[in-house]
Amino acid sequence: MEKGRSVHPDCINASNPYHECVEYCFQRIAESNSRAEEDETNDSSKEPEERIVHPDCINASNPYHECSDHCFKRIADLKAQIERNESDKQTVVSVEEERANQVEQNDDNVDSESGQPHLTEKQKKLFELRLKMNEARKANQMAMVAEKKKMEAPTETRGISKQKWLDERKKKIGKLLDSNGLDMSKAYMLDTQEKAEAKYKKWEKDPAPHGWDVFNQKTLYNAHKKRTQNIQCDMEAYNKAKEEDPEFYREASSLQYGKMTKTPEENIDRMVKELQDRDAKRKSFSRRRKFHEEKDIDSINDRNEHFNKKIERAFGKYTLEIKNNLERGTALPD
Repeated sequence: MEKGRSVHPDCINASNPYHECVEYCFQRIAESNSRAEEDETNDSSKEPEERIVHPDCINASNPYHECSDHCFKRIADLKAQIERNESDKQTVVSVEEERANQVEQNDDNVDSESGQPHLTEKQKKLFELRLKMNEARKANQMAMVAEKKKMEAPTETRGISKQKWLDERKKKIGKLLDSNGLDMSKAYMLDTQEKAEAKYKKWEKDPAPHGWDVFNQKTLYNAHKKRTQNIQCDMEAYNKAKEEDPEFYREASSLQYGKMTKTPEENIDRMVKELQDRDAKRKSFSRRRKFHEEKDIDSINDRNEHFNKKIERAFGKYTLEIKNNLERGTALPD
């Protein structure tokens, strides 16, 4: 004990400078000493216990592991699974052998001349019907795919499809020229005789009059010749009428001014028929306009279509980018 204080060195509160051991502390120290002596005697006299460990257990290498019912159950399940796999392998081998035997038997049953198995008449008809059904199904699917491709409109049809077509055509012509060792300036050498003649006729054709040229004397005279080229002229009747009337071509000083010459009814009917034909032709005339099948339909009738074309001519180049963005779905709000 320390001097001045009654403190036992084995007391748990010996480090406290203000602690003094009482009867309770000495009693606790005595109990702990007796317990320690008992533990030493028990450890020296106790023999090591035997462990029950199965050699197939996955924890057999652990020195502190002891197999329980769970371990034995897992080991039994693994053994049963291994036996089952071996039996499955044997069945697979037997099935393959049976199939090989069936193939050999079928080969024996095949006719050596036609290369087909021996079938009855009904079986042959059924086999042919199934082949026809398969061919019809395949043709139907191909036609459906082709129709779907035809109905699907290409992307961005406005302002781009024509340029794309021209680029592809130029590429094809370039490949043909390269294969023949020609330059792009000699592309006319690829044209056939019929195609070249059609081009020359198109170039030699006079352009249609436009503007004020429609009303000049030359244009009116050409229109008159075009109208009279199909009229049949009776020269005998003309000469006879000129002989009968000395003033057939009257001058300004003629005294027969205002008198009407006798005109045959046939000539009047022919003139009326020509006027009626001209009127009908004028009504049925319509300038041919190109029709693009791939173009989107944005009108409800012919009048609305004509109005939309006017709007497109006036504002199409300004709204092309907006329309393409809306079609692609890439238009973003401000």
